[in-house]
Amino acid sequence: MASPYTPQRAKQPSLSQLRAFAAVAEHLHFRDAAAAIGMSQPALSGAVSALEEALGVQLLERTTRKVLLSPAGERLAVRARAVLDAVAELMEEAEGARAPFTGVLRLGVIPTVAPYLLPAVLRLTHRRYPELDLQVHEEQTSSLLEGLAAGRLDLLLLAVPLGVPGVTELPLFDEDFVLVTEEGHPLAGRDDIPREALRELRLLLLDEGHCLRDQALDVCREAGRADGAEVTTTAAGLSTLVQLVAGGLGVTLLPRTAVTVETARDPALRTGSFTAPAPTRRVALAMRSGAARQAEFEELAEALREELAALPVRVLGPDA
Repeated sequence: MASPYTPQRAKQPSLSQLRAFAAVAEHLHFRDAAAAIGMSQPALSGAVSALEEALGVQLLERTTRKVLLSPAGERLAVRARAVLDAVAELMEEAEGARAPFTGVLRLGVIPTVAPYLLPAVLRLTHRRYPELDLQVHEEQTSSLLEGLAAGRLDLLLLAVPLGVPGVTELPLFDEDFVLVTEEGHPLAGRDDIPREALRELRLLLLDEGHCLRDQALDVCREAGRADGAEVTTTAAGLSTLVQLVAGGLGVTLLPRTAVTVETARDPALRTGSFTAPAPTRRVALAMRSGAARQAEFEELAEALREELAALPVRVLGPDA
């Protein structure tokens, strides 16, 4: 004779059946279980019976006085609770995904931007987006772009243009380059330095791989500096670079946002400005084209433009 719990056809249990069974397993009382999940007692009993039929096993031992879990019921109660917990987590995650500026945002930043802009970025996110879990990754441009394409990173903060297919840039600001020299240099402190002065200077630049190095070389080429002119590359970071300048090894170019941080520590350093139009770099957010969070990232870009307006930069509109 077939077991009364042998299912006639494959059938998936419903979430309401699992909730009913989990409640009975917890309370071992139909009335209390029904009250706990807001079901009528007959509906609860029917849901548990339907679950037993669907699974093909007896989950409960019912007597006139009490309800007991069968051996199979004890094992499956743990599974039912795990399924319900997982569904609850899924719903919480979906709710977070629907709400902007919640959950994790993995932001990649280049080293020549991070120390100077991150304080403003962090102030903004803490004040305006307290539910956002911002995770910062400082890497060079090529690594950031690889991370963005692979989905390891969500958004980048870096110098543009990138010219990379599938990447959308959200411009934030333009900033001038300044010339950093040691005290006593003929160009120290001047505010009328012609670009042509770069043709013969002993220029110190960052190592290969830093986009700021390439930008500085572009500025030098525009000034008429020969590609073969001496360029001493000995620094992995801007802090080291300016100390080499202070030591008399040459001069360098700094973006204006880096000047206060990098030159204030050494009185032997001086800065000079170029005549208009000064050489500049553009900083932007970059995202995957068509990103699911595009509207959120565009709103963040606009908020950042407002936050960064206090810096020595020229803030750009979204269509720049």
